[in-house]
Amino acid sequence: MFVLELTYTAPLARVDVVLEDHVEWLKKGYAAGHFLAAGRKVPRDGGVILAAGPDRATVERIVAEDPFVLAGVCEYRVTEFVATTTAPALEQYREQLPS
Repeated sequence: MFVLELTYTAPLARVDVVLEDHVEWLKKGYAAGHFLAAGRKVPRDGGVILAAGPDRATVERIVAEDPFVLAGVCEYRVTEFVATTTAPALEQYREQLPS
């Protein structure tokens, strides 16, 4: 499981130019089963995506395709974690600690 934290590196006016493309990219990520939740940070200086992926390299490849990244308006911080407990709706994502 991964927490993807976006931090805007450009003024919101530049971010908003690419927002529609970013939302389409998010929809594709949901359809592919990569994304579980996403939204803006408060205050609006970036966003957060909760993602599931087979490995960090795959998730970093997906992040690199974000139109926000391609337009140079944000940076990502990728944090991997082991989801050992989940809400019932996320049970399929529950993981075991490595032995």
